[in-house]
Amino acid sequence: MIKKKIEDNDLVKHLAALPEDGREVFLLHNDQIRVTALGATTLINQMRENHQLGPLETYVLGQAYLAAGLLSATVKGNDRIQLNIECGGPIGGVFVESWAVGAVRGYLKHNPIPLKAPLKSLDLNELYGPGFLSVSKLLEGHKAPFTGQTMMAYGDLAKDLALHYQQSEQTPTLFMLSLHFDDKARVTGSGAIFLQAMPACDEHILEELEKKAETLPSIGTYLSEGKSIRSYVEEQFASFGVRHLARQPLGFSCPCSREQYTKYLKHLGKAEKEDILKNGPFPLELVCVNCNTHYHWEKFELEHLLQETGGAHQ
Repeated sequence: MIKKKIEDNDLVKHLAALPEDGREVFLLHNDQIRVTALGATTLINQMRENHQLGPLETYVLGQAYLAAGLLSATVKGNDRIQLNIECGGPIGGVFVESWAVGAVRGYLKHNPIPLKAPLKSLDLNELYGPGFLSVSKLLEGHKAPFTGQTMMAYGDLAKDLALHYQQSEQTPTLFMLSLHFDDKARVTGSGAIFLQAMPACDEHILEELEKKAETLPSIGTYLSEGKSIRSYVEEQFASFGVRHLARQPLGFSCPCSREQYTKYLKHLGKAEKEDILKNGPFPLELVCVNCNTHYHWEKFELEHLLQETGGAHQ
């Protein structure tokens, strides 16, 4: 994957002054609640630059990136999580994938999102329309993913994810996904929190946390001021007895490569290879949908590559 350079020098300086992106894990109230929290401002800006997103598209896909970064804390090693939304509204759908090690990639089905009229709010319910949300766990050593699917009820990713966990895993959860835009529509702070009830958690603790969540300050605004996601959790949930467990790096990353796509070209059928050599276009361009990296092959490269594999003749 080729990361595209962020051109806004003021934004680059702002990002450099922030704490490094990362995922923090905590336990609350005698280990009854697990908290996963993200600081991900650079991640969201790199996503935006690579996919060339407008503010609305950044908000929609950014929320999904934050969610996937939270969810992948539930798997280990080389395991990964896929978050997929299929919907009938202008958004069309979202696909995001995140690894346990903290790498996140993914894309919007419609970029730009087609709007019939300017937005009056950031309520995405109508933009999602009717749809389904699925979360898949791809575990190392297992051929098939473990997938749960629920119908979207809110058109609000945080609420629909909580509903998904309640229905699919019978686990009470709470999600907060936050992007802060400045007056130039730049993302200057972005983070998220995932609260998950552990077995035998007291119901009144969950009720207290739900009330607390309603009064919490904006995570994105807090992080835009140069503070860390760890200090946010430790300050806001101090009365619940915070115990920090671990920190992991987090970043926009995709394992695609030119070699991967070269292998793909080599394995095309004979007719497809002949068509490429005869009709082009040249240079041939293949694009990774997950990170928007463009790979190119000149005509002479393709003649060598495709004839070398015995699939075509001039």
